[in-house]
Amino acid sequence: MSGVMKESGPPTATQSLCPVCLRLIPARREREGDSIFLAKECPEHGAYQTVVWRGEPSFESWTRPKYPAKIDVPFTGELLGCPFDCGLCGAHRQHTCTALLEVTSRCNLGCSFCFAGSGGRSADPSPATVRRWYQRVLDSGGPCNIQLSGGEPTLRDDLPALVELGRTMGFSFIQLNTNGLRLAREPRFTESLARAGLSSVFLQFDGTRVEIHRALRGGDFLAEKLAAIRLCGEMGIGVVLVPTVVPRVNDHNLGEIVDLALELLPVVRGVHFQPVSYFGRYPAAPSDRMRVTLPEIMSGLERQSKGRIRKEHFQPPGCENALCSFHGNFVLVPGGLTAVTRPRGGICCPEDAAAGARKARDIVAGHWAAPAYGGPSGGDEATRSLDSFLSRVRTHRLGISGMAFQDVWNIDLERLRDCCIHTVAPDGRLIPFCAYNLTGAAGEALYR
Repeated sequence: MSGVMKESGPPTATQSLCPVCLRLIPARREREGDSIFLAKECPEHGAYQTVVWRGEPSFESWTRPKYPAKIDVPFTGELLGCPFDCGLCGAHRQHTCTALLEVTSRCNLGCSFCFAGSGGRSADPSPATVRRWYQRVLDSGGPCNIQLSGGEPTLRDDLPALVELGRTMGFSFIQLNTNGLRLAREPRFTESLARAGLSSVFLQFDGTRVEIHRALRGGDFLAEKLAAIRLCGEMGIGVVLVPTVVPRVNDHNLGEIVDLALELLPVVRGVHFQPVSYFGRYPAAPSDRMRVTLPEIMSGLERQSKGRIRKEHFQPPGCENALCSFHGNFVLVPGGLTAVTRPRGGICCPEDAAAGARKARDIVAGHWAAPAYGGPSGGDEATRSLDSFLSRVRTHRLGISGMAFQDVWNIDLERLRDCCIHTVAPDGRLIPFCAYNLTGAAGEALYR
């Protein structure tokens, strides 16, 4: 992990942080074979390198120019520089697509990997505080997509009221980030969330095999997670499966997760792979063998799906930085799986970043909420055929995506400035997700 890398390609300059002291230091993206490394050196704590891209599609074919948005309502000034002025400050380059509200630090699991390092005993924020957070998001530029998170947010008995509050304040898409256990165990609670207006469940779902859940979550929870999906379907709530991908634990299971998602259409609306990141709570400082990069997930999906899903079916984002994510859209038709991914350039228009954030919000909300059935069509055969396909798109479309969050070892401040997923801090600042969750080698938090 530390040391000086032999360079075999032209480096590009950026900035990063020292993993030990969190000081701002220069960094370079350097090529070695088909891999890209982030290399940096702290004058006090030495040199570090971390793999950030490994394999195909190539780094050069994937990257694209970023057209920055202007933050019209910055909440903090530009005093210390990125990433120490988050709030958002005026130097940030993208509006909010999704705002996370952490409504509890409590949790009913003690997972090996946890972004939030949850399980605290601090008091839950009051409904009045949550209202202020909703208003803060509105003040920053209007309604966006909301994700209620934690901890485990379902531990709050008043969670349906918090969903209803957000809907009454003008947020049309509210998603719940959850392990799903209470949803499965208490159907009436799940029903109350549906009545309150919950749009989608972002369900922790690491694999199709019991041993994967035992390794990452400490128990056999597969049956309960499947029960939660079934209940959500009965109550009209869309579900996105969210696997944390850890090398040698579940990176061999990607294709089976997608196959299961296809079986569970139209309740399951997407699979959102998250390569493991080393912040919050994690077993040890990572080596490159403990990393899995976005191209490795795309290649793994191609290999494990026997070519039904191919790397070229995936595209870079149009909202956040190109190195942060991939996405592809697929429709299950009687003849098999059809890719319907938009052309290269992402899910929104890169020439106008502000419009791109708005478009990204709309697409996420439309794809991840439960579908509406349009009913049978009339007309001639061609019309019926087209209508049948469009109906199939509504009900049997599956989004497959991945997002690589940054930790202190691989944080690239150019990427961070392009972040569109922002956590509302207790004091009301909007802080990019990776900055908010960042922890140093000794566990020291930058913001949390």
